[in-house]
Amino acid sequence: MSTENVERLEGDYAALKPGYTEADEERWLPEHGKSVYRSSFERDRARLLHSSSLRRLGAKTQVVSPDIDDFSRTRLTHSLEVAQVGRELGRLLGCDPDVVDGACLSHDLGHPPFGHNGETVLNELAADCGGFEGNAQTLRILTKLETKRFHPDGRSAGLNLTRASLDAAVKYPWRSHEAPLKGDGTRSQKFGAYEDDLEVFHWLRSGIEGRRKSMEAQVMDAADDIAYSVHDVEDGIVSGRFQLTLLDNAVQRARVIQTTQEWYLPDTPEDEIEEALTRLAADEHWVRESDGSRRALAALKNMTSQFIGRFCDAIYRATREAHGDHPLVRHEADLVVPRETLVEISLMKGIAANYIMASREQMPVYMRQREVIEGLHSLLIETGDRFLDPQFQADFRDAQDESGRHRAIIDQIASMTDGACLEWYATLVHGKPVVNRLFS
Repeated sequence: MSTENVERLEGDYAALKPGYTEADEERWLPEHGKSVYRSSFERDRARLLHSSSLRRLGAKTQVVSPDIDDFSRTRLTHSLEVAQVGRELGRLLGCDPDVVDGACLSHDLGHPPFGHNGETVLNELAADCGGFEGNAQTLRILTKLETKRFHPDGRSAGLNLTRASLDAAVKYPWRSHEAPLKGDGTRSQKFGAYEDDLEVFHWLRSGIEGRRKSMEAQVMDAADDIAYSVHDVEDGIVSGRFQLTLLDNAVQRARVIQTTQEWYLPDTPEDEIEEALTRLAADEHWVRESDGSRRALAALKNMTSQFIGRFCDAIYRATREAHGDHPLVRHEADLVVPRETLVEISLMKGIAANYIMASREQMPVYMRQREVIEGLHSLLIETGDRFLDPQFQADFRDAQDESGRHRAIIDQIASMTDGACLEWYATLVHGKPVVNRLFS
């Protein structure tokens, strides 16, 4: 390619990234030479798409186990949908679409088998080595466990993404003891970096004060909430767990409002949540009842599409009204989510929580999942590195202390899909192969 064409392409890419600096494109481990066909952020997104960690999300629980039916979303399909929502919203606000897309693709990489239930169990088991948090695990995957580059001293640099892409993927940019206080005076259990990973965390947060999230991270966070608020409801209806016509019943309506308040809006009065439900139920696209026919499925799909548009449009308009029309990138502005929109999104999440996650019929499944993770963890603690995959076996042997060796075991379990975790438990703990679904 001629020098003239190379310069033109580089100029075109620079024009596509207004507001981003050379520091934003820096990588933890410097890489020599830039692609003339792709921007640094496009390369980041490609590395994520080709990662094994992303592929494994296809067999990890979103709301229900991935082997329950052929329709319900997995962590992978959810991440792809979040990326689509986030990419479009971010583009409209002036963010680089590939930075937002990459953050959305990576936001759930750290989730262990069995979703939030697995996360809770692993956090208890990992108490002596810094706990477990899905978002902190995501940073660990991006900067160590999912390898593409190595430092000269042999340490892994992970995928070696740019500073802007890593910062966009950090949903909770603080350590565990720096987490913000909740209304009851206790600290949030959400955090974005383990003590083991502070070197890269401080590098990616260079020049940023406090707990501020980047604009791209805020867009990713909003896209996540929007996507799963509507899609979990859709999955619940299609799988036969509930119908929205139930909310016509005063008792059912009160239960959903109470669940929404307890899970997502503890400081919000019930009448404000009731008003949000009334607004959504009055929408012409609200599907009160679905019989599973193609026409009914199309109506459900249209409802999810319209509600995603409703929420994104409200956020876009409010953010533009607050900050004007210039590109909003990195730490130059904050996303504005109108109060009514926040409550509506939370109400949709509350509907799914009430009929799926908080359902009594799920309790035996959750207990069985706990038993599997605890049993596998006990076995690996007893046997050391004997059964670990080669990469985690190396981490175990290179660890300087017991805490480091325990973290290698936690990393191993967290990396597993639901099916792999069940198979390891059956074969290693009970000495027999899996022949039937454990939870059927």
